[in-house]
Amino acid sequence: MTQQEILEALQEVKHPAKGEKSIVELGMVQSVEILEGSTIVTLAFGRRRDPLAEYLIGASRAALVRLGCPGPEVRTVVVDEQPAKKPLELGKEGLAEIKHIIGIASGKGGVGKSTVAVNLAVALARLGYKVGLVDADVYGPSVPTMTGTEGRMPLAENRDGKDIMIPLEKYGVKWMSIGYFAKRGQALIWRGPMASTALKQLVLQVEWGPLDFLLVDMPPGTGDIHISLIQEIGIEGAIMVTTPQNVALADVEKCVDMFKNESINKPIFGLVENMAWFTPAEHPDEKYYIFGRDGGARMAKELGLKLLAQIPLVQGIRESGDSGEPAALGTGPDSLAFIELAEKIAQI
Repeated sequence: MTQQEILEALQEVKHPAKGEKSIVELGMVQSVEILEGSTIVTLAFGRRRDPLAEYLIGASRAALVRLGCPGPEVRTVVVDEQPAKKPLELGKEGLAEIKHIIGIASGKGGVGKSTVAVNLAVALARLGYKVGLVDADVYGPSVPTMTGTEGRMPLAENRDGKDIMIPLEKYGVKWMSIGYFAKRGQALIWRGPMASTALKQLVLQVEWGPLDFLLVDMPPGTGDIHISLIQEIGIEGAIMVTTPQNVALADVEKCVDMFKNESINKPIFGLVENMAWFTPAEHPDEKYYIFGRDGGARMAKELGLKLLAQIPLVQGIRESGDSGEPAALGTGPDSLAFIELAEKIAQI
């Protein structure tokens, strides 16, 4: 009888509460002793009582009996359990030289929030400001595509035992996105705490340097990710983005309420009505109110918010986003709308 044969026999003893893994796989078999006339197996248990301990002891002894081990005996020992991992310790030192951290938020997806965020960042840079943008939409990062930075990987440097990421730079803006670290088409299946931790790293473990504005493209909704961003990263306030139709306005109202909640209490700098009307490229003076007319303007008035901009729905904005060249780089009416928005934000 060898130790290897005994361990193979103990592979048959499964822990029902551990995904049917064997006690050998779980590292519970601390030792196997083969003595004259006896076989002693020692199982290790944590200090917290395992409710299945007696079952595992009995099942282990039965496995030894079936193998024909002489004098089978199963002993137990209590060991210190693995200490809980400390939460990620990230300070705000890297944000010390940033004047304003502003969230770009919406209660609903599909309203063009990321389009507004990217173009606002580029427009602010065109006005001469130092700007960075964090793509915090961990489940649907689109900034790499909109900025033509797909396939690029931010550099990382180890400083005093801590990895610091260097953001990508293009169009005069520093960019950081979870999309740089995921393969194209890869779904990020994360629970809330995992996503929140990843986002904190994307902001706090980055060498931003001196910035006038750090824009945070927030995910849609009003969940724990938003609370982490607002409270732990120190977002100063938010810009709301909506489209004119009622279903989008209802969700934006919930998002505004979240920021006004007494536990958060952050200012809303204003509301941007995106896709306010459709203008064909061939007829730049015509306006077609596909999603309704002035819905965002009415909501801004009802909620006591500034209407910062009404951005038209034009083919050029979509094309520029897909090609990685933001519309704010141009000189057309859509570009000027973002420049005017940037001028208002610069006055915050």
